[in-house]
Amino acid sequence: MEVIGVRFRPNGKIYFFDPGQYNVEVGTPVIVETARGVEYGKCVLGRRDVSSEKLVADLKPILRIATSEDSEAAEANKEKSKNAFKICNEKIAAHGLKMKLIDAEYTFDNNKVLFYFTADGRIDFRELVKDLASVFRTRIELRQIGVRDETKICGGIGICGRPLCCNQHLSEFVPVSIKMAKEQNLSLNPTKISGVCGRLMCCLKHEQDTYEYLNSRLPNIGDTVTAFDGTKGEVSSINVLRQRVKLIVTDEEDNKELVEYKVDELKFKPRKRKRDDKGIDDKELKQLEALEKSESGSRLNDD
Repeated sequence: MEVIGVRFRPNGKIYFFDPGQYNVEVGTPVIVETARGVEYGKCVLGRRDVSSEKLVADLKPILRIATSEDSEAAEANKEKSKNAFKICNEKIAAHGLKMKLIDAEYTFDNNKVLFYFTADGRIDFRELVKDLASVFRTRIELRQIGVRDETKICGGIGICGRPLCCNQHLSEFVPVSIKMAKEQNLSLNPTKISGVCGRLMCCLKHEQDTYEYLNSRLPNIGDTVTAFDGTKGEVSSINVLRQRVKLIVTDEEDNKELVEYKVDELKFKPRKRKRDDKGIDDKELKQLEALEKSESGSRLNDD
C-alpha cells in the first residue's frame, strides 16, 4: 500500500496517510482528517510502499494539499494558542489547582483547544473546564503528560552542551535501562546519568549497539589470555573504545609487569560479558531501580 508520512508538530510522531491522487513531496503542507478533527501537517516521508501489517489502523486519505490561506490560518492558530495559554494559566491560579500548564494548542478547524499540563497526582479540573469553555466557546480538552513529554515540548540544553535529543530529532521515546549505563562503564550515580527531565538520558540508547559490539570483542577482567608472542597474563583492565587490554604478566622469578596489547593481538574465547551488581550498595541499587521504574511514565499522544 502506498503511503506518505505526516508530522503535526516539530519532531513529533509520524503518521501514515493515503496520498490518493495527490503527488505529495517532502516538505509539502497537507490537510488531513485525524481522530481529533481536521489538522494541518507537513509531509516528512514521501510516497512509499508499506505492508498492511505495519499499519495499526485504517489508512485515511489526505483531504487536500494545503493552500497559502491554510498556512496563514495555521500560523494564526499558533498566535491564538499563545493567548489561550495565558488565559488558562490565569484560570488555574484562580481555581487554586496544583498543576503546571505546559502548552496550549488549537486544532486547525478551531473545533477544540487542547491544554497539556503536568501534576504530581490526579487533578479535579471539571470546574476549570467549564470556566475555559465559557471563555473560548469551543470544546476543551486537558491532557496530563509526563516529565519526559514536558521536556520534549519545552526543550533545553543537555549536559553535553547541545540541544536535547528529544526536542531536536527523536520522534518517539526509546526504552532506556540501567544495564546500558553498566555496558558503557558509566557512573551508576542517578544524578550523573539522568537528563534534564530527571529520567535516564536518551543518549545511552544511541551508543548501546556500538558498545555491545566492542565489548563482545574483549575478554573479561580476570580472564587469562595469550598474546601473539606467546605471553600469558591475567586481564587487569580494558579500554573499550581503543580496544586495548592491559595484562598482568608474571615471569619465572614471580616479578609482575603490566603490559598493554591490542585486542587483535590476543587469543581468547570471546564470551558474553557478565552483568552483575557488584560494587553497587543496597541504597544506590534501590535508587537505580526506582529511576528505571519511572521510565514507564505517561506519553504525549499527539494524534
